[in-house]
Amino acid sequence: MNTTTALFYLFSIVLLGASFRVITAKSTVHAALFLVLAFFNASCIWMLLKAEFLAITLVLVYVGAVMVLFLFVVMMLDVHTDKVRTGFWKHLPLAAFIGVLVALEMAAVLLGGFQVQEAAPLSAEAIRLGNSKMLGIAIYTDYLYPLQIAAVLLLVGIIAAIALTLRERKDSRWQDPGQQVRVKAKDRVRLVKMEAVKPAPAQEPQGGA
Repeated sequence: MNTTTALFYLFSIVLLGASFRVITAKSTVHAALFLVLAFFNASCIWMLLKAEFLAITLVLVYVGAVMVLFLFVVMMLDVHTDKVRTGFWKHLPLAAFIGVLVALEMAAVLLGGFQVQEAAPLSAEAIRLGNSKMLGIAIYTDYLYPLQIAAVLLLVGIIAAIALTLRERKDSRWQDPGQQVRVKAKDRVRLVKMEAVKPAPAQEPQGGA
């Protein structure tokens, strides 16, 4: 076993372990941090496959930007994981069956894409373009509509996250800037005329017991 194969198995084992901890961690913050670890190991595997652009993009975009947004959203939502995880072990067999079924279906569809030995060799012009330019040409020509659909889904996810954070809470305090701008001088200070109240004189203590 050479060094590349050993690193591949090492990164794959860590990736699988981190992915399992994402769905089993009790704290949502810990789950997000395990997802960061999973993304980092996936980028290392892509680096071994000589897909440097995808590896760097995964680290810069997902680990550096998207996961920071996830952490902010998780902290703002203040999700009670105890209530969310109620009945987790009860529904685990059905969830595992559905997960295995989805994995088998994806494997049946994507199995042909992993047959690297049958791939046609690249031409000299394609090699001269480089991975990044070839990827850009493929995305914006052959996969333009899936890219637009993914962009719309991300936009819907952002709007949904903002809508969840705007829910009404009893313990939150807020102010209306519109009312602050429309306020008048007479509304700021109100003079109240009150009569003076004189305290009653204190009674002198009586001498003798």
